[in-house]
Amino acid sequence: MNEGSRSFFMALAVGDLLQGTVTGITRFGLFVELPGGATGMVHISEVADEYVKDIHDYFKVGDSVEVMVIRIGEDGKIGLSIRQAKPHSEDNRESTMRRPPSSPRKERTTGEGRRPGGRSGYSFEDKLARFLKDSEDRLGDLKRNTDSKRGGRGARHG
Repeated sequence: MNEGSRSFFMALAVGDLLQGTVTGITRFGLFVELPGGATGMVHISEVADEYVKDIHDYFKVGDSVEVMVIRIGEDGKIGLSIRQAKPHSEDNRESTMRRPPSSPRKERTTGEGRRPGGRSGYSFEDKLARFLKDSEDRLGDLKRNTDSKRGGRGARHG
């Protein structure tokens, strides 16, 4: 990260409205480049007020979007919302702005940074992203193994 984007990142605050550009789209959200070079993620639940099945129905890479900063993680991840940036979402905006920025809660932990009951300190989005990646990897392995046992794709048995 260069010095210019570092100072921009430090200037970000929960509740800020910014104009950004869509740089990537996944099944669970989209990535937006913000002024100054920082990148944040809009979870699929923050794209629109209604249920969104496919983000491609709403946006494509290169689109300009107005976003609201809804969280800034200690790890530098920026959570954004398109839904809360809209004027008709005034109730959502006020509730987000009244909520204090994410700060680490004092919780009992076991020796490995886990809370009692086995829950880790990762956010839901982090867990979801890891689960989706692991699932896709496992599905790919399964398909490769199945195809090799059948003689590969398009192979004829005779």
